[in-house]
Amino acid sequence: MRPILNTLGSLLFALPVVAAEGPAAAAPVPVILDTDIGDDIDDSWALTMLLKSPQFDLKLVTTTCGKAEYRAKIVARLLTVAKRTDVAVGLGAGGRNGDGGQQPWVKDYKLADYPGKVHDDGVKALIDLVNSSPQPVTIIAIGPVHTLAAALERDPGIAAKANFAGMHGSVRKGYGGGAKPDAEYNVKNNVPAAKKVLGAPWRQCVITPLDTCGLVTLAGARFKTLCASDDELVKALLDNYRMWAKKAELSQLTASSVLFDTVAVYLADPAPKPLIELESLNIAVNDGGFTVIDPAGAKMSVATNWKDLDGYKDHLVKVLLAPTVKK
Repeated sequence: MRPILNTLGSLLFALPVVAAEGPAAAAPVPVILDTDIGDDIDDSWALTMLLKSPQFDLKLVTTTCGKAEYRAKIVARLLTVAKRTDVAVGLGAGGRNGDGGQQPWVKDYKLADYPGKVHDDGVKALIDLVNSSPQPVTIIAIGPVHTLAAALERDPGIAAKANFAGMHGSVRKGYGGGAKPDAEYNVKNNVPAAKKVLGAPWRQCVITPLDTCGLVTLAGARFKTLCASDDELVKALLDNYRMWAKKAELSQLTASSVLFDTVAVYLADPAPKPLIELESLNIAVNDGGFTVIDPAGAKMSVATNWKDLDGYKDHLVKVLLAPTVKK
């Protein structure tokens, strides 16, 4: 690790990782990550965060919202960098073709070269894992929910066996802290699927809407500290970010984009979450793709406000700079 760049960076390393106490001694939580990685870069940050979090046992990553082969290549290559090829990759619903801003990073990568398991039918792989796990699986969903809706269509019973943590919706605030809710992308992209998934009877359900996740960026000393890291997974993450941002050099970037999806990973941790306010609300998805408070909606925990946003940003950097979880 290179020296910390300034006083704030030094203080950052002195901070404990929030939620590392108590339940950290328990068995890691088995996790499925369902992601539309390769569109917005925040999915790559969330996957990296997950791979750095020992309280989770990542079992399977499924793609969603089409572009399945492109998305799976990004996942497989990041898992290879992390030396976590024990994690299976599943090609999910919505189509196979297409690419996006991270295509340069995988243009020469062949999915067939991934040493781990690649499931051509990611929907089936998700169902099978939920049904076979001796411990309830937590599904972290950070994209439009094509794959999860397809899984519930095939086997509605998986909801009662799994916990759900999602980056979905907008309850009281919109993009950038706007005064009115917006029809959030992960919901409005496939409204029927969102209705099915957010209305399903999960064991436990928690979401981070734009109200909270839309406020997370890393800048200043926090971002510089990450750029100074020699960690191979962090370097791969930032290289992906550079390509996605269409920059020739990492030095041309001074801050992250909005890291919506990392908050879903934070919420999936069963440990106490002192940095964020959670409300028990009944949420329904309307035909316009809005997530509204509705007595007839499904009851879930909703992260509606930050108690300590700076504390979360420090926590996120601390997690990203931690050693990658070994298997």
